[in-house]
Amino acid sequence: MIGVTRENKRAIITLKRADKANALTEAMLGELRDTILQVRDDEGISAIILTGEGKTFSAGADLDEVRNGTLATSPVWEELSASIADCPILTIAALNGSLAGGAMGMVLACDLRISVPTARFFYPVMKIGVLPQPSDPGRLAALVGPARAKLILMGAERITAETAVEFGLVDSVHEDPLAAAIAVSEAACSADRALVASIKSLFRGPSRPASSSSG
Repeated sequence: MIGVTRENKRAIITLKRADKANALTEAMLGELRDTILQVRDDEGISAIILTGEGKTFSAGADLDEVRNGTLATSPVWEELSASIADCPILTIAALNGSLAGGAMGMVLACDLRISVPTARFFYPVMKIGVLPQPSDPGRLAALVGPARAKLILMGAERITAETAVEFGLVDSVHEDPLAAAIAVSEAACSADRALVASIKSLFRGPSRPASSSSG
């Protein structure tokens, strides 16, 4: 249910469960995590693009698995988003449609987000009675600000692609976000991978000196 295409120093990773709105099972999450880890260590790859088949990027967690197990609280969600956040290369989410629930974690962990104009964004943890992934509130607030992050997480607000751009959740809107993501990744894919990694590391900020401890 996960497709990978490598071309011109980029890897395109595609969710392939369009008949279920690309809802994520635990097996899919594990496969995504393992695929990201494998691809990011490939010295021939300088950019990763995440996208989906069909008209929805992802509806979030597979509801059948949520009802029948512990998918909603599985650590694999955080493992997936961490694998993307820790990538030393450019990562782009090409959002072919709406994005909901836990699927937002992997998208927030990307460097850039490009969406179709018709997409909607929704993270209904308040309505379903679960906590968001641990890293999501901080990453969301870093993009849209604390108040708007609370509007999405605590107000369960559904926002349009236009509003998502205004908020800073999405960087740009295109009719063909995959083509746009490929175009944006061209510079990174034309450069030396070490340069891509070096420039990306500059955005992580200076490391803090270790604090001295007394006795």
